[in-house]
Amino acid sequence: MENKVVTYYLELTEREQLRSTRRPSDDLRVIRSELPSPEFNRFLYRTVGADWRWVDRLDWSDEQWLAYLDRPAQQTWVGYVSGTPAGYFELEAQQGSEVEISYFGLLPRFIGRGYGGALLTAAVEKAWKMGARRVWVHTCTLDHPGALANYRSRGFRIYKEETAAHRG
Repeated sequence: MENKVVTYYLELTEREQLRSTRRPSDDLRVIRSELPSPEFNRFLYRTVGADWRWVDRLDWSDEQWLAYLDRPAQQTWVGYVSGTPAGYFELEAQQGSEVEISYFGLLPRFIGRGYGGALLTAAVEKAWKMGARRVWVHTCTLDHPGALANYRSRGFRIYKEETAAHRG
């Protein structure tokens, strides 16, 4: 069966565009995962992406994960609630002082509890601290139904849309 998938590319080009949100509780802590850990990133990727058809990295070896993670341009940040991973994001520094939020999401238990807005606010703030002049992200109609609304609620604006066939 073939379906259409729409991919949305969104951006913030000025710090003032970010509409931050309050954290749902003071218990959310966002901490950088500073030591490259293929096992931990694989866990985050698989757990967060399982319901949203994240498949690009499912067959990566530990060596591929390590090569990806052990680069100065890449950062992994994890949101914890009461010591438990609630979600994560990856930031990728790019040429021209741009930072991509390359992966972003919550573990299933934390969806719908207000953590998405707070974690996205933290992702953008961390990207600006990396020296970004532009923060961008993409999402598609295969992602969580609230993903696009979360990005737009934080001030991101769509700058490009693509529609493609998807088998699945």
